[in-house]
Formats: sequence, structure tokens, C-alpha cells
Amino acid sequence: MYQEKIISPPSGYLTFALFLVLLGASVFCFVTESFVWGSCILAFDFFLVLPGLIINNPNESKVLTLFGKYVGTVKTDGFFWVNPLTNKRKVSLRANNLNGQQLKVNDKLGNPIEIAAVVVWKVNETAKAIFSVENYLQYVNIQSEAAVRHLANIFPYDHAEGEETSITLKDGAEKVSELLEKELNERLSRAGIEVLEARISHLAYAPEIASAMLQRQQATAVIAARKLIVEGAVGMVEMALEKLSQKGIVELDEERKAAMVSNLLVVLCGDRHVQPVVNTGTLYN
Repeated sequence: MYQEKIISPPSGYLTFALFLVLLGASVFCFVTESFVWGSCILAFDFFLVLPGLIINNPNESKVLTLFGKYVGTVKTDGFFWVNPLTNKRKVSLRANNLNGQQLKVNDKLGNPIEIAAVVVWKVNETAKAIFSVENYLQYVNIQSEAAVRHLANIFPYDHAEGEETSITLKDGAEKVSELLEKELNERLSRAGIEVLEARISHLAYAPEIASAMLQRQQATAVIAARKLIVEGAVGMVEMALEKLSQKGIVELDEERKAAMVSNLLVVLCGDRHVQPVVNTGTLYN
């Protein structure tokens, strides 16, 4: 596997000045009718001096190869002159955003879900990006999709009934993103790619089970709410009986306590407004 070799070529300004001097010399030769010398100088100027001039912009690099052999990479921005016979390939070092398409996969529990991720990446080692893979842009796309599919398969979308899973795709966003970034760095290191950030951008149940899962979530929420209501109601009934007993307002036998508890629980746990009924008799008539 190729290792990146950074080179610092000479400045291109002196070479450009030489180009102008040789161009002037060739013109002078043509004026003085020295056509052979003028043609030789002009050919040397345009075929050996001018092609070696390169401009490297910030966050940009040039990968140089000479007759199929890797020479080095120019990463410094500026105006340079390199061997005119080398092949120069531009590789951007800027950060790139990959907005992955929505994938339909099965989670750990077998539920079909839709998932997509956003990946921020950049080329870290140009030699690997150019020589280790056929097309590093396509390589990033395919490996990112494979990593997202693998991540979706090893975690459930949500907690299963009666089971407490440590990490889920829905609730463990930070941990899932951390694992996705780690796996992408392992997969893309072969191509000299560094992943700066990776996050899940879309997560939902597939349309065919979305309505059923929504009903399940609603039922779970209703049960949880009822549980809190009942716990609160029992505490209020207990407090009411304790206060009545402490202050001696009324003496209640076990049957009257049971009736009072029943009435209070109906009032506190009911989901509708209670209509009061005035009892003008006794408990036993």
C-alpha cells in the first residue's frame, strides 16, 4: 500500500521569469533570421519549461507520477515548478458532506425501518486515495451505506416490551453516532479518508408497520400515564384516611373505609368529570 510522500518543489516565479526570457530570446532569433535556434529555444520553452508550472490552491493537492511511478504530493499552496513530464492529478483536501439516501433495512428485532446518515469526510492521505482504490468518491458512498446497514442490524429501533436494551437507534443517538463514525474510519482508512463526523439524519419505521407501531407507542403511553394516576390516587386516599384518623373528624369502620376508598379512587382515576350524588340516608339504607 502506498504511503503519502509530501514534496516541496521550487518556486514557479523564477521559472516563469526564465520562460519569459527564453520567449524573448526565441523572438530575437526569429527577427535576426536564426530560425533553427529560435525554433529550438521556443520548443524547449513551451514543452519543457511551461508545462512544469503548477498553481496549488489552499486545501488542494497535486499527486505527481512519473512514467507510472509515484513521485510525491504537493500540499503547500502557491506557484511551483515540477518536472514537466510528470502526470499531475488534483485532489481536494476540503471537507465533504455525504447526505446518504434513505435505506430500508431490518433492525435487530427484525422490524423494517428506514434509516439515513450524514457523513462529513475529507481526504487525509492522497496516495491511498488515488492508488489504493479505483474511485475514492464511489468508495466512500458504498462503504458508508454498508456501515449504516450494519449499524441498523445490530441495534433495535426501540426497547422491546419487557426488555431493557442498553442502546437503541431511537434513544442512543450519541452512542450510535460514535459507533458509526468509528466503523466508517475503519472502513475508509484503506482509501486514506478521514471521517470527521457521522450522524443519523433520518430514522423511522417502514410505512407497512408504521401505523401498528404508532398504536403500540400510544398504548404504552396510556398505560404509563394510568400507572402514575393510580399511584397518585392511592397516595391521596392513604393521606385522606390518615388525616381523618389523626384529627378524629369521623370514626370509620372497615366497611365505611372500603366505601370511601372506592369512591375516592373512582373520582381520582376516572377520565371523565364525576357527577356528585347527595346521600340523604345512611350507608346501610
